[in-house]
Amino acid sequence: MESEPADQMDGPPAVFACPKLETLTKRADFVRASNARRQGTPGIHLQARKRAETEPSGIRVGYTCSKKVGNAVARNRAKRRLREIARLVLSTEGRDGWDYVLVGRKDVTANLSFTNLEQDLRRALKKVHA
Repeated sequence: MESEPADQMDGPPAVFACPKLETLTKRADFVRASNARRQGTPGIHLQARKRAETEPSGIRVGYTCSKKVGNAVARNRAKRRLREIARLVLSTEGRDGWDYVLVGRKDVTANLSFTNLEQDLRRALKKVHA
């Protein structure tokens, strides 16, 4: 009995393919997002901007936590949590051609339950896109 070649196999791919989230790195992109739509929730503050048609497509996301969030350990923990909820939520509910900036909140982002943080992002996205 012969086995099928790998390129002729039927069925879903072995790895789930979700849209790749690009990370914002330039200050100008953060500033443009801060001057666009905003939505606050108890756990996070979301800034979102629809890019022009001439700009590249895809979902781009940035993360920021000021020193008000806490020391370096608290800021890094908050940003790790923001990255994870962005990966879970924006890959399904984010819109192509948009920039999103997730801003951590003092004493809340690092300590709020993960489920509540995820719900906050979903709620903020619905309001921004309404």
